[in-house]
Amino acid sequence: MSPTSETAQGGRRLVIVESPAKAKTIKGYLGPGYVVEASVGHIRDLPNGAAEVPDQYTGEVRRLGVDVEHDFQPVYVVNADKKSQVRKLKELLADSDELFLATDEDREGEAIAWHLQQVLKPKVPVRRMVFHEITKDAIRAAVANPRELNQRLVDAQETRRILDRLYGYEVSPVLWKKVMRGLSAGRVQSVATRLVVERERDRIAFRSAEYWDLTGVFATGRAGDTSDPGTFGARLTAVDGRRVAQGRDFTSTGQLKGAQVLHLDEAGARGLATALADTAFTVRSVESKPYRRSPYAPFRTTTLQQEASRKLGFGAKATMQVAQKLYENGFITYMRTDSTTLSETAVAAARAQVTQLYGADFLPDKPRTYAGKVKNAQEAHEAIRPSGDRFRTPAETGLTGDQFRLYELIWKRTVASQMKDAVGNSVTVKIGGRASDGRDAEFSASGKTITFHGFMKAYVEGADDPNAELDDRERRLPQVAEGDRLAAQEITADGHATKPPARYTEASLVKELEEREIGRPSTYASIIGTILDRGYVFKKGTALVPSFLSFAVVNLLEKHFGRLVDYDFTAKMEDDLDRIARGEAQAVPWLKRFYFGESATEPGGGATAPGAESGAAPGAVGGAADAGNGDGDHLGGLKDLVTDLGAIDAREISSFPVGDGIVLRVGRYGPYVERPTEAEGATGQRADVPDDLPPDELTVEYAEELLAKPSGDFELGTDPATGRKIVAKDGRYGPYVTEVLPEDTPKTGKNAVKPRTASLFKSMSLDTVTLQDALRLMSLPRVVGTDAEGVEITAQNGRYGPYLKKGTDSRSLESEEQLFTITLDQALAIYAQPKQRGRAAAKPPLKELGTDPVSERPVVVKDGRFGPYVTDGETNATLRRDDDVETITPERGYELLAEKRAKGPAKKTAKKAAAKKTTTAKKTAAKKTTTAKKTAAKKTTAAKKTAAKKTATAAKAAPKPAAKAD
Repeated sequence: MSPTSETAQGGRRLVIVESPAKAKTIKGYLGPGYVVEASVGHIRDLPNGAAEVPDQYTGEVRRLGVDVEHDFQPVYVVNADKKSQVRKLKELLADSDELFLATDEDREGEAIAWHLQQVLKPKVPVRRMVFHEITKDAIRAAVANPRELNQRLVDAQETRRILDRLYGYEVSPVLWKKVMRGLSAGRVQSVATRLVVERERDRIAFRSAEYWDLTGVFATGRAGDTSDPGTFGARLTAVDGRRVAQGRDFTSTGQLKGAQVLHLDEAGARGLATALADTAFTVRSVESKPYRRSPYAPFRTTTLQQEASRKLGFGAKATMQVAQKLYENGFITYMRTDSTTLSETAVAAARAQVTQLYGADFLPDKPRTYAGKVKNAQEAHEAIRPSGDRFRTPAETGLTGDQFRLYELIWKRTVASQMKDAVGNSVTVKIGGRASDGRDAEFSASGKTITFHGFMKAYVEGADDPNAELDDRERRLPQVAEGDRLAAQEITADGHATKPPARYTEASLVKELEEREIGRPSTYASIIGTILDRGYVFKKGTALVPSFLSFAVVNLLEKHFGRLVDYDFTAKMEDDLDRIARGEAQAVPWLKRFYFGESATEPGGGATAPGAESGAAPGAVGGAADAGNGDGDHLGGLKDLVTDLGAIDAREISSFPVGDGIVLRVGRYGPYVERPTEAEGATGQRADVPDDLPPDELTVEYAEELLAKPSGDFELGTDPATGRKIVAKDGRYGPYVTEVLPEDTPKTGKNAVKPRTASLFKSMSLDTVTLQDALRLMSLPRVVGTDAEGVEITAQNGRYGPYLKKGTDSRSLESEEQLFTITLDQALAIYAQPKQRGRAAAKPPLKELGTDPVSERPVVVKDGRFGPYVTDGETNATLRRDDDVETITPERGYELLAEKRAKGPAKKTAKKAAAKKTTTAKKTAAKKTTTAKKTAAKKTTAAKKTAAKKTATAAKAAPKPAAKAD
């Protein structure tokens, strides 16, 4: 019997999912007997600030949102923006006979289901409905086979949430006090930032080494063809039996690792090339080995993010946003998964398509299975694959743009995972000859031929290194045998330099976090988004570059909260949280150990200290008690760490030596370099450092250049009218001029006096501005005259450029110089023309990028009111700090537009909403007045009924902390 007919007999069912898009899709599969509504994510969470905490909570509970003294009881509040949705859900539930909680099948989804149950307080039967794909069969099967709520998953998510709240709310204020206001710390966020900073430190410490070798082009003497080339290239590998040094033979400081390796310099390489000019070469050996490559496992969350970054140029966040839409619309299975397993249905569908599209020769005899590589892989999901028992090819989906590209990637990877291995041969040929000076030189060439492409017909994985050779690339060598003579057509000397370690990209950082077992794969996209939004990291192309601010933050965390940003400690915390999820440990004793320290552990608590190995001697690891670095200042858990801040020197934390006595400091308003002076009380020489300067580019030479530039504080002269000094400065928002007030001038209070200040015109510079320019600028606004009615017209310079103002009527001017030159007649002529209600004439685009794959419209870069932006005529996306108009690529432009589309339309501002409410209020005022008398009678009757009901239930509804049920 179908769910719909079942419901028709048994009453109405309310199904609650997480997103409106998913609700719409599922509703179509369930029919009229079901009401499907979205919770729109979490409806309840820990409070975002003290203002959201109920009045009965005070002190630390009010600050943290967690009662650490009473078993870490969380205080949950319904989010302000979800109250209307909760009201709607309650109304729908009142008319329903059964409730299905159909949130995602993971910890987060299980927690949302539990919160819904706690808030809605259903009096009807409650079922937990789970599915990993949104197809008609899957949804109907989920309705027919519900389960109970998994309390272990709820406990695991709640413990993580409490842990992250304690970490963030206790450590972040330390950053505010010692580094800068508005910063944040987080259990995984801080460790991810540290990884990026450590890579940059390696780049700063790196010293390049130069090395040379030779490349020869050798000819067999035969004409050759595609299967048997007549010439091939080989590289010098040894001289007189000593291996020639390559990049791997040097340390990060540029030192050669072993004396047995031959380090060729330019003179030596060129000399050897000359000596080999007339040498007769022979083939010394030919080594052939079979080549075999197996297909890659189907996608899980992290591998999808990595491959979408490499092949499609998507950031982790954009990948998950597109994947979410594909899942909600029924095209793929659930996209947050650690599993590489395919169901029998999926395997059958993949194998069927292999046969259909590539032929039976490409299908292995048995289905392929893939073992999970992720430790403590959570919850039973499938790999990410096309949904259904028959996969739709990309062409059959009707998808376009980013959704089409990501679906195609998933489809190809899934089908390829059930195909045969690629096989072939790899060949290494060694060529030798004796130079005219008697030295023996040996060259080597390697080749690869693929005799059967197997899965590579469908899919080849990308590489993090853009210069890396992909698996399906063939390198054919001529068919030669040992002893064959070869002629050297050309021998050239090649110079190389070792390169610093590559910066992380989003893909490689995701890979690193997963390999270190830090955090959960499903959260990596949001973690990377957070460190980008906080300004700890910015992008240069695809590379993640740490800001100077992140150096100060990581410096503080390493020196005073060492265990909290220790990679192994964080990974072991993940193990402990997984043990709680499996029911092998209890949350409260574990949280006590983390927060209060080793001494807080109750006997028989059942959980090891965070990061402690099972079975370790008591106190050997010490849990969070050792979260500091053993400097004697930190003897307890997290609470003690954040309480004793006396050992933290804020200036020392934010100071980094550059060299030659120059120090980089991270100040309240950004980074700057300083050359301290020995004079007591003097500040020394300072210069601002660009916010977007990669730290490894701050050399002593560049710092000297910054310090040598004018400070931006030029004394221009004295104002003859006031006798005050006029100076020009380079401020945070650009160059400006100002007057210097006498020292006794009150700066605060009702008698405070502010100095006259004016920004320089765009045509002016600090080097050329004069006293006369400054006095003219500070004379603005200028009175141009009055109109026929006596209304004053002024010329002013505003945020968006020069303009005229008459009462409330403003008109733009064409140039800043008009502020001083425009006459009254010219101003009146401007006001005589009708005011343009639309925008000014569009400026020509700054750059053309190409055609957007989603909208199929031309994409250009334009200069807007708030800076440059990309647009396809429908969607606008502002360029980020690390994006440059000159260097932005089409792919980056498409990615910005995709991210903007994924966010959806901007919400109405408070001002617009207020205006709408005011208008509505006016329209309905008359109606309310008319119906007031009728409503009053109804309210009186209802009030009497409600009063009795409230009295009867008062004892049950007594206020108490919102917490999970056991």
